[in-house]
Amino acid sequence: MNEVTDFGFRKVPEPEKKHLVGRVFSSVAGKYDLMNDLMSLGLHRLWKKFAVTVSGVRPGHRVLDIAGGTGDLALAFARRVGPTGEVWLTDINGAMLARGRDRLLDEGVLVPTAQCDAEALPFPSDHFDCVSVAFGLRNMTHKETALAEMHRVLKPGGRLLVLEFSRVWAPLSPAYDLYSFKVLPWLGEKIAHDAESYRYLAESIRVHPDQETLKAMMERIGFHRVDYYNLTAGVVALHLGRKL
Repeated sequence: MNEVTDFGFRKVPEPEKKHLVGRVFSSVAGKYDLMNDLMSLGLHRLWKKFAVTVSGVRPGHRVLDIAGGTGDLALAFARRVGPTGEVWLTDINGAMLARGRDRLLDEGVLVPTAQCDAEALPFPSDHFDCVSVAFGLRNMTHKETALAEMHRVLKPGGRLLVLEFSRVWAPLSPAYDLYSFKVLPWLGEKIAHDAESYRYLAESIRVHPDQETLKAMMERIGFHRVDYYNLTAGVVALHLGRKL
């Protein structure tokens, strides 16, 4: 029998989750950037800018952006590494990857792209100076498998950045829940014509490991000096881990 896993608040067979998540992102790809701006009031741009700032990425580095979506981080990293560096934009979802590739081309930036599963990365070991995953880890079925793959492809001394929704400061929880379960699906219906996908996104945040749990998970994989930064009262956390 298949093991079950979380798909929002539902339990589904593990093989089914990738299909369901894929359907969500294929549905929202066309309005993804607009919805991000509306949902976060533009704050997602500041969260990503902070992640790039603390990444330590510099000219000549190799960077892998996993679940890169429409390419915000890949674009920022490409500008940092310059012509001597290398940035890969990857995503498991073809619709999202196409949006990201086209966006970077519109910006005059050409980066290699790959449609791939984070749980089985098609890259050699000890290859990248930095690996990033922004708002993608919570959608993965086997998070520890994906983190182990990220650890494998990093060079010794390399850094992993995990930018993800996390546990908000407790006094804000009632207001945050109201926003997540009432406003977000309403926005999804009005803008993307898909309330259910945004209801899933709100639910997926609630079942994702909190800050300390994710830190411990990364340490079990083998990352050292794992730190995290709470952003916007813990709505989002940036975890930073190093490979020895």
